[in-house]
Amino acid sequence: MEKQMKFKEVAAYSLGLFGFQAIVGLLNSYQAEFDGSILGANVSVVAILILIAKIVSAVFDPIVGNMIDRSKSKYGKFKSMIIYSIVPLLVLTAIVFLPLDFKGNNTLCYGWIFITYLLWSLAMTMGDVPSQGIASVLTENPTERTNVVSISNTFKQIGFSACVVIVPIVCLIVPNGSQVFGFEGETDTPMIGTEYLFTAILTALFGCILFALIPMLNKERVPYVSGEKTTAKDMLSALKDNKPFMLVIISYFLGFGRQMAMGIQVQAATVLLGSQNLVAVLGIVTAIGSMISMALCPMLIKKFNEKRTYIILSIYGFVASIFSFVIGHFWFSAPDNMVLTVLFYASLFLIGLQFGAVTLMPMIMTADTVDYYEYKTGKRMEGTAYSILTLTIKVCLALGTAVGLIFVNQSGYYETLETVANGGSFTTSTKDIIFFAYTALPGILALLSIFPMFKYDIVGEKKEEITKALQEKRANNK
Repeated sequence: MEKQMKFKEVAAYSLGLFGFQAIVGLLNSYQAEFDGSILGANVSVVAILILIAKIVSAVFDPIVGNMIDRSKSKYGKFKSMIIYSIVPLLVLTAIVFLPLDFKGNNTLCYGWIFITYLLWSLAMTMGDVPSQGIASVLTENPTERTNVVSISNTFKQIGFSACVVIVPIVCLIVPNGSQVFGFEGETDTPMIGTEYLFTAILTALFGCILFALIPMLNKERVPYVSGEKTTAKDMLSALKDNKPFMLVIISYFLGFGRQMAMGIQVQAATVLLGSQNLVAVLGIVTAIGSMISMALCPMLIKKFNEKRTYIILSIYGFVASIFSFVIGHFWFSAPDNMVLTVLFYASLFLIGLQFGAVTLMPMIMTADTVDYYEYKTGKRMEGTAYSILTLTIKVCLALGTAVGLIFVNQSGYYETLETVANGGSFTTSTKDIIFFAYTALPGILALLSIFPMFKYDIVGEKKEEITKALQEKRANNK
């Protein structure tokens, strides 16, 4: 098949995902630290609140998916939902980082954290489900779709890590001692309330402007029945009767630990490198490996197919993560050893090479399973499929963050912060525990995630047969 998308469409979709994920990455990396250091909340409690809010908001994902599948909008069923999400996402991102003084009232503090994060999660879902699902209708060419998903998800990964660059820049611009609502926050961390708020506003504005490029410049090309009614039973069947899709979801859930590293990246930078502002170093080193991984994925898929590529990258991720943890353990005891220092940063780069499996492959596979479901039943139901996928991603992200923060709390990190501020240092035990959660545990769970993939079969001749049948069907319906 010929290519259908123009360069400006690929660029708009990629930059749109970059902007959206810049906002998501900011919340994922900095919200818990903000709640602990500025609002005075217990981070273990915050981790639980985030997990509960994610689970509660997850109910909204299938609702959004159903709204997408039933949409009659002249702008397109995915594009219209993206448009509706932009203003709520912009406003709520800033609200989450308001540095309020609760004057020791824990009930009010935790209530505020839960409600604002829940509302933000609902707004995020309105943008997340259609921005992921629209990939399945941008082109009818499956090879072009794979390449577009690869390119856009590379930008998505960069966007998710963008906060590690934006935050230090804002910290240089905002004067120390600035107050918002008469409250500076705690003094035992480099960042103050004003810096968090300015970062949130800047990231939200920048991210939403880029996100708006998706509905402005992209077309929905794959035909669908406008306003098709989708019942709860249909939605359940989309999962139950689509075995390949169910395998993708189960595999992603089993590998939830790969989301853990981003959730505790700020704390890991503080412990391992001596400053939370050096989180950019951790993020950039890993992100470079991740970008290379996603760039290589289309070539790996062409050589091995989607299933084998996922399995290869996941096994590799396990080996690289364990290697990094072992190197880190020895480096903590001899930080001046140049060989160990080089190996430490090299190992973080090597970890990043696995992330094509978790960020790219599920998107490609879900699009293929949507085709499979249409081939089998006559219904596409992209909205439903991608709402289930985004629901799984959000729950895994929240679960990974919650588990990671529990490890951080149990390591003695927060008890040691004051000592470190007065010239002390973190113990090797604290570093080992946090680095285990940052590397080894995600690697172990990555290995576990490959088992459902052994039964995934939308590859090779079967995939070609489905693509050919759908092309003939659409040609006959024109």
